[in-house]
Amino acid sequence: MADVDDFDSVRDDNDPLRRARRAAALQTHYTQRATELSRLRKAAIEEAHRDLNLSYTEIAKALGISKGRITQIRGSAPAQERAFFGVGPVAVGVPLRHGTDHRMRTYVDAADLTARAQAESILVGLSLAAEPFNIEPDLETPPAGDSIIICGPRSAPVAANLLSQDVHLGFTREDERWRIDDHESGAMYFSPRLANPPQDEEFGYFARHRDEDRVVVHVAGITAVGSSGVLHYLETNVRELFSSQGDTSFSLIVKCTFDSDTAITGSELVAGPYSW
Repeated sequence: MADVDDFDSVRDDNDPLRRARRAAALQTHYTQRATELSRLRKAAIEEAHRDLNLSYTEIAKALGISKGRITQIRGSAPAQERAFFGVGPVAVGVPLRHGTDHRMRTYVDAADLTARAQAESILVGLSLAAEPFNIEPDLETPPAGDSIIICGPRSAPVAANLLSQDVHLGFTREDERWRIDDHESGAMYFSPRLANPPQDEEFGYFARHRDEDRVVVHVAGITAVGSSGVLHYLETNVRELFSSQGDTSFSLIVKCTFDSDTAITGSELVAGPYSW
């Protein structure tokens, strides 16, 4: 976390280009925390009104501000579900893949780029800064701070390591086929997209890891469109999930439908949420 020492360090940096980069990063850091403080203040006001049975006039008097200012805070502060993804900025990672030609070029799959754009859109809507990055094939742990890891276990060990923390759900590979297992119900979810004949449906996995000082969200589809399906579900259900689960760790499975261009046409919860 940034502090006064970070501020002084940036100010005293003799390299102007490095100083500019560090100043921009620190500015984002401070801005995100100022936004989070606005959210916390709004939540505290609503809690005082609800749990202490205080009127907004009484709350305004206790805080030394006008009732009009209370109204302004309640109307302008970020939504409470902003905390679903942490404080921010939020790193959003997708796998960096290696080509099969003799030059072994690396690339990011178009479907992964679509999923990252979906995640970034959700974050922006919650006043969170998104910082895109590529997940190297040997990455084992998420980057420092809040993050969204859009990656299956076959793409990088970071996904397998995150999945190992979930006792309720998991991925299994059997006879070259991947599936998502629900250890609570015993259900096994194979890819409809890879069935014979194929169907325009897919399953995706979601987990929210709440650590002491950050949030790591993990999204993985059996195929890439499944990740987009999970994010499609989050677009309209983040508020409900945060309201029902709170600031905790949990996981779930989503089923989505898509058209011939793999654009998501619908999504629904099929397993969970399972609290950890």
